[in-house]
Amino acid sequence: MSERERPMAPATDPTVTARIDDDATGATLAEVAGRWVLTMTRALPHPVDRVWPKLTEPDQLRTWSPVGPDRPLDSVGPATSRETPQDDPEDAEVLVCDPPRELVHRWGSHLLRWTLAPTPDGSLLTLEHTFDEHPGRGMYAAGWHIALAVLATVLDGHEVDRVVGEAAREYGWSTLRQRYDESLG
Repeated sequence: MSERERPMAPATDPTVTARIDDDATGATLAEVAGRWVLTMTRALPHPVDRVWPKLTEPDQLRTWSPVGPDRPLDSVGPATSRETPQDDPEDAEVLVCDPPRELVHRWGSHLLRWTLAPTPDGSLLTLEHTFDEHPGRGMYAAGWHIALAVLATVLDGHEVDRVVGEAAREYGWSTLRQRYDESLG
C-alpha cells in the first residue's frame, strides 16, 4: 500500500482502502465580507441523484461527514448536529434546499454550501465552507479533504467508518493541514 492510500478502519472488507491523496492544491480561499470562504471541488463518477442523499440524510451523512444532524437536511428550518454521539448538540439550520442541486446549512457559526452539477462522467461536488478565523483554513481543508475521500469510497459501495476527530490524525490530517496552511496562505 502506498503512502497515499490508507485503510479506512474498521471496514467490512479489510482490503478496502480510500485514496487520501496528500496533494493540498485542490482548494481555494477567499475573503468575502469579512469572513473566509474555503472552496473545494470533487469530480465524482456518480450521478447527482445518488450523491444528494449523502448530503441530506442523517444515516448517510454519518457514514462520511463530521456533520451528524438530528433530522434530514431536506427542508429549510432548524436542526442540531453532533460530530460524535457523546458531543453536545450544536445549533444547525438549513437555509436553502434545492434538490438535487444546492444545500446551504449552518453548523454552529459555520456556513456550508454544497452544490452538485451533472457531468458526462457523473457529477461535480462543490463545497463552500464559510468561517471567521483565518488560522482555521488548513484545519478545515484537511478535515474536508479526508471526509471527501471517505465520501468517494462510500459512494463506490464500500462500507467504511468515517474519519473524524482524533482518528483523522491516523490518515495524514496533520500533514494535510500543514500543506493547506502553506498553499492557502
